[in-house]
Amino acid sequence: MGSSLRCALKERQNRSMAKKMTKSAVLAHLASKSGISKKLAGQVVEELVKLAYKEAKNSFTIPGLGKLVLVNRKARMGRNPATGETIKIAAKRVVKFRVAKQAKEGILGK
Repeated sequence: MGSSLRCALKERQNRSMAKKMTKSAVLAHLASKSGISKKLAGQVVEELVKLAYKEAKNSFTIPGLGKLVLVNRKARMGRNPATGETIKIAAKRVVKFRVAKQAKEGILGK
């Protein structure tokens, strides 16, 4: 049995068993599809992640997947669920990932 056939069967088996894809599996898939080593695929992914962290302040987009954005939240009043006491929640900055329309349609099939 050829290695490409083995990979295809393994990929089909993974999808039917509904297991999450591990980092190792992602790197192996990228390496086999692009014809590079797993080590090089790992370096590419690490550099992409570093770039995303660095550029998230300005919004970082991966076309067809989504984008990382930094959002400033205003201070607001909240409620302690245990006591019912009203408390002030301070303003803060949060990172959000906005899923691209293409990704939603590809995953949900709409």
